[in-house]
Amino acid sequence: MERVEGGAAGPVMVLVRPQMGENIGAAARAMLNFGLDRMRIVAPRDGWPNPKAVAMASGAGRVLERAGLFPDLDAALADCDRVYATTARGRELVKSVLSPEAAMAEAAALTAGGKRVAVLFGPERAGLENDDIIRANAIVTVPVNPEFYSLNLAQCVLLLAYEWQRQKGAAMPAGMAVDLASQLEVARLGDHLEERLEAARFFFPPDKAPGMKRNLRNMLTRWGLTRAEVQTLHGILRQLSRRE
Repeated sequence: MERVEGGAAGPVMVLVRPQMGENIGAAARAMLNFGLDRMRIVAPRDGWPNPKAVAMASGAGRVLERAGLFPDLDAALADCDRVYATTARGRELVKSVLSPEAAMAEAAALTAGGKRVAVLFGPERAGLENDDIIRANAIVTVPVNPEFYSLNLAQCVLLLAYEWQRQKGAAMPAGMAVDLASQLEVARLGDHLEERLEAARFFFPPDKAPGMKRNLRNMLTRWGLTRAEVQTLHGILRQLSRRE
């Protein structure tokens, strides 16, 4: 059964396919050190709940008790308005790349305006995959040693939580109070667009279709669409279909 987290306003820290219970527990400690208690766990390798996570969390067990368990990333992000993906590696996907400081300053402004923000952290072995990153609006990269850029999961969570604590009192930048579309609304727009493009036989040749669809989804999340813009695009697609 899905469990939904509670707690004070702040970014939702989303652990995507975490592998070791100890790292989940350490991430919970890092979050609570800086006042964060909203954790979501997506398809953990060793199942959930995990006694090793509870043991490592020590005094931060309440973060784990409130954690939301989700079968996939789409379900975990459905109600989120803006999503940041943490990765230290170069990707072929075109996204805005922010420092932890800049990302959490933006997140502080958004949450102050009532928006729900999520930060994605990938599994320990290889980090987030491209199919995870296309669901994010921007990438967060820590300026680490390029010859050794791998961070432990809990270390990465700690860095973002620390910057959140520093930045949460920041003033809201101009333009951040807009009515952003949720990730679910953007995903549904992507489904609608894919449906119309399939009907038009746009995804050709077949072996190129998966990459074309990935780029399409990445483009939609990168734009940071508002609810009004999403509705306008749905209207355009419906009108075009009536004219066929």
